[in-house]
Amino acid sequence: MASASAIGKLSREEFRRQKDLEAARKAGTAPAALDEEGKPINPHIPQYISQAPWYLDTGAPSLSHQRRPATTKPPNEIDNWYDRGARAGPAAKKYRKGACENCGAMTHKKQDCLERPRKKGAKFTNKDIQADEVIQEVHTGYDAKRDRWNGYDPAEHARIYEEFEALEEARKKFREEEIDKQTATDLATARKVAKAGKEKKDVDPDFGSSDEEDADEDKYADAADAVGQKLDTKTRITVRNLRIREDTAKYLINLDPESAYYDPKTRSMRDAPLKNVPPEEAKFAGENFFRYSGEAPQVQQLQLFAWQAAQRGNDVHLNAAPTQGQLLHEEFEEKKEKMRDINKVSVLAKYGGEQYLERAPREVLDSQSEYYVEYSRTGQVIKGKERVKARSKYAEDVYINNHTAVWGSWYDVASGSWGYACCHSSTHVSYCSGEAGKLAAQASTAQALLASSSLQLGNSSKPDEQTEASNAPTEQNYSKKRVGEGDVTLDKERLAQALAEEKKRTAWGGDENRSKKRKRGEIGTHDVTEEELEAYRMTRLKGDDPMASYVDNEDAY
Repeated sequence: MASASAIGKLSREEFRRQKDLEAARKAGTAPAALDEEGKPINPHIPQYISQAPWYLDTGAPSLSHQRRPATTKPPNEIDNWYDRGARAGPAAKKYRKGACENCGAMTHKKQDCLERPRKKGAKFTNKDIQADEVIQEVHTGYDAKRDRWNGYDPAEHARIYEEFEALEEARKKFREEEIDKQTATDLATARKVAKAGKEKKDVDPDFGSSDEEDADEDKYADAADAVGQKLDTKTRITVRNLRIREDTAKYLINLDPESAYYDPKTRSMRDAPLKNVPPEEAKFAGENFFRYSGEAPQVQQLQLFAWQAAQRGNDVHLNAAPTQGQLLHEEFEEKKEKMRDINKVSVLAKYGGEQYLERAPREVLDSQSEYYVEYSRTGQVIKGKERVKARSKYAEDVYINNHTAVWGSWYDVASGSWGYACCHSSTHVSYCSGEAGKLAAQASTAQALLASSSLQLGNSSKPDEQTEASNAPTEQNYSKKRVGEGDVTLDKERLAQALAEEKKRTAWGGDENRSKKRKRGEIGTHDVTEEELEAYRMTRLKGDDPMASYVDNEDAY
């Protein structure tokens, strides 16, 4: 199918004929178009694929612009490189005009010569004329131009191994010479004497053993960087102290959030993550264990002494002169002990009281020297060392107005208010009245008042029965549980009496005042009891029941 650019602008009739031909080819009634190679073109191919662009248009229907052009690329083009140092034949015997004035080669000039500049060039001496270089033209492709390793000879890397082996041989030879010069007081000879009683190995003792080789390796390993940090052995400055990735992280030893605190910024954990494991057996016992064990406290004291001495004007520097600082510190400690003894003797001689200084050892007084604390299920301390609790900024355990308990230590269930546990007073900043206040608060409760009123107005013939009868509904009414909730225990006699009263009330039209007539001077202790509530539920009309007003007038089958 010819492109539109090759045909040019078509008339209306030609355009219609072209469309009819395309439709016939798609329907299969007309033969398909042929390309330059005589192959048929599928008529169902879209126009944007079959139509060639203007810079590839040949004027005939073709799909060659969609195919990859065949290029003759050598298979080993990327491996081609210059043959370095190649010379073209034997060198000339005489200087040639236009050649390099320094070496006599015709392939470059004097300013481009790579030979050592001669005092008198080959132009004037006609001696040692170099052969011409081979001018090579290497045609590299896109990948070869951008290959950073193109032209690299892997055999050159063998020189590194050769140099390393030569250094190792020289190092061993130097070590053997040092061993020969060692005396009997040297450490290596002392090790040999200590191992003389052990089994002898087939190794010449004069030329080192495996232990000496390991020590030698450690000597040269000091100059290498440690794992996880970059250390300059000359200045001894650590750039970064990272954790060795093979070790377990500190915060993964104990996953309990209440365990030792881990500072992610400084990667430090001061306390021991496992409290029940002895520090000697634990993998990590906390940084405080290493900081305050061994000679670390002595070094800290020595550093503190050096700083204090420098502040007083003395020329003491622990890093510049460590021996001087150590000697001055020992001298200072001796003088300090002497002055303490002199002051003690002078004070005792003047005031006396030496008998009071004699006391039992601390271990005997405290019964033990280690802190032993535990925790029970309720949170009480039983074993281990308890942490110091954070102090509040507010005043704690401060008693005012003769109180022995703080405000909020007691809660009144009846009134729902807080107070003091020492006197049961619910008035804040009140004066404490002690046990008398507790009795007064108990007597002033509603339950106590109702119980006393029922006792005063009760029948004198049966005071015990009336007291029990009045206290039972009172306690039931003023309990925490609401009426009708939970497990209810009903009295049959009271329930029958309540049903009779409920029927009378409903018969009188719900007049509560008439149904609850009381004698003059009678005081009710409560409004509703469990029996009265149950009687109301049993007798009330359920108006929302859809079957309440239903009457079946039909005869039963």
